[in-house]
Amino acid sequence: MDVVALTEDLVAIPSHRGPDSDESAAGAFVADWLREHTEAAVEHDHHGNVIARKGAGGQSLALVGHHDVVPPDESQVEDTGAYLFDRRDGRLYGRGTADMKGSLAAAMLTFATADPADGELVFASFAGEEQGGEGCRAAIEDGFETDYAVVVEGSTGYSAPGVTDVAVAHKGRRGSTIVADGEAAHASEVDAGENAIYRATDAVDVVRDLDFPTAEVLGHELQGSVAVTEIDGGSAWNVVPEHCDATVDERTVPGERAPLERVEDIAGVSWRVDQDLPPMACGDADFADAVLAAAAGAQDADPEHVVKPHATDAGWLAAAGTDCVVVGAAEPGEAHTATESVSLDVLERCRRIYDGVVTEWLG
Repeated sequence: MDVVALTEDLVAIPSHRGPDSDESAAGAFVADWLREHTEAAVEHDHHGNVIARKGAGGQSLALVGHHDVVPPDESQVEDTGAYLFDRRDGRLYGRGTADMKGSLAAAMLTFATADPADGELVFASFAGEEQGGEGCRAAIEDGFETDYAVVVEGSTGYSAPGVTDVAVAHKGRRGSTIVADGEAAHASEVDAGENAIYRATDAVDVVRDLDFPTAEVLGHELQGSVAVTEIDGGSAWNVVPEHCDATVDERTVPGERAPLERVEDIAGVSWRVDQDLPPMACGDADFADAVLAAAAGAQDADPEHVVKPHATDAGWLAAAGTDCVVVGAAEPGEAHTATESVSLDVLERCRRIYDGVVTEWLG
């Protein structure tokens, strides 16, 4: 089967979390396909993850993706609930084509045909990536580990349009809430209360004055960011507010965090972390160079080592000790959109890249 046809099979399967749907059918398809087309040991665990292994001894290399997607736009779904897809103008359109069933299909085909001579090749398709990496985190807690991983999220179009690059790092995301409490009073007697909005805005001023964290990975600089993105407080126009929340979006970099806890120096203010998706940094230059060589051999352009602004499951794997890179077909701005699509040529290219990485790294 070719990579485009397999992508279409995957894309046709609804796999978003919702009242009447989840990714279980897509996971079952991946597991059944691997059992039919390989003699590898295939596990479809109770978390919804699909993990397959072949070869033994030496170092281990994983091809890692996920089979869940974000909810589709209504234009991407039939009345029956089935996902629509369409080939035209050299691209495949539909929910999940870019993020990331196309690259997942390429990884499945590479795994099926690979015959590692020196080491173990692992294939993993995780559930719940779009839910903060639920499946990947559960797998790690259950003992999943490999020495190296190619995470097949998008890396195309970073150094130049149409070029499939190799991401050696990406940012993480820490979402948090500044909580300001005060004391209510009638607005005609402001001194009788403590204004929670004033306390919250004092905390916002602290955030505005923070330096953005930076890090260097294999010669590439990452700069994080911190922004207050929402504020909510007050109960009526004539009441001094007793409570106010402010949401903070921080894009984290390896080894550094903005000192947001400083807001707690303000009376009545506390700080709560709601989500913390870790960044990723590849720590093995030889592995990063080997993957770059495979990427260069699979296309006429000159790919580069790049950094991604978005968190992926590579962050969880890196935190658990795996040296990761990210290589995939998706281009910036394609994922999660009503017009999501992927280049057919780049799907074929990713298949060649993954083949090349396995040959280079495991013989």
